[in-house]
Amino acid sequence: MQPHRLSEIWIYPIKSLGGIRLRSSRVLGKGLAFDRRWMLIDEANTFMSQRVNAELALFKLQPSLTGFTISFQEKAIELSYHHDYLPTEIKAKVWDDEVIVHEVSEEHSLWFSAQLGIACKLVCFPEEHDRKVDPRYASENDQVSLADGYPFLIIGQASLDDLNSRLAEPVLMNRFRPNLVFTGGTPYEEDTWSYFTIGKNRFKGVKPCARCVLITVNQESAKKGKEPLATLSIYRKRENKIYFGQNVLTIDHHEIYEGDEIIIHQHN
Repeated sequence: MQPHRLSEIWIYPIKSLGGIRLRSSRVLGKGLAFDRRWMLIDEANTFMSQRVNAELALFKLQPSLTGFTISFQEKAIELSYHHDYLPTEIKAKVWDDEVIVHEVSEEHSLWFSAQLGIACKLVCFPEEHDRKVDPRYASENDQVSLADGYPFLIIGQASLDDLNSRLAEPVLMNRFRPNLVFTGGTPYEEDTWSYFTIGKNRFKGVKPCARCVLITVNQESAKKGKEPLATLSIYRKRENKIYFGQNVLTIDHHEIYEGDEIIIHQHN
């Protein structure tokens, strides 16, 4: 049987904006380095998402020498990896969590507000700030960045291939915003992984990922439809939730590389 291999590594530096594919990445407790360490918040200090603002998909990120270039149509702005930020603490909401964040700069906030036509702020979540993972699925020490709930999401290419075989028009993996994609194995087998290694890193699978309307947003056009949520609801629905992908925690903090072999040690 073909071995399981890590085929894609993705980070989404600014929550709900475009992702960046990497050849390698450092694994940290809160997620891959620079993954969802920034987000946009509205005037109520609540995180902004493609669920409501689908046009966020049209902001594309590319690595630059010192950070990221963020582009929207013909406009662009730079964001440094290690930027300064304004000292005032902001209590922001990410679902049921309250997190302490800082505005990156007035310039960045005004730029995003101008592109979106909505008053908003670009904020950062410093690495030393706490946000605990749901204790029902994690230890007391497990932390997460500004992702919805868990530091990593893994999806098998076989799972997407199986879904696309059921759709009139296939969708890309970027609908599901995984951090880790692998080849080999059978569709949806990642649902059962409880302990596995990628390279030198040990990971824990904690629960399948419940999906929402965000996966109906085309990441190239920002247009919404019914798929693939409608089709997934036919065969991937349990207890009124629709699942695709596995939420993951890490035990080790080493570099991972595209092409690393994945060894599954324990199934649930």
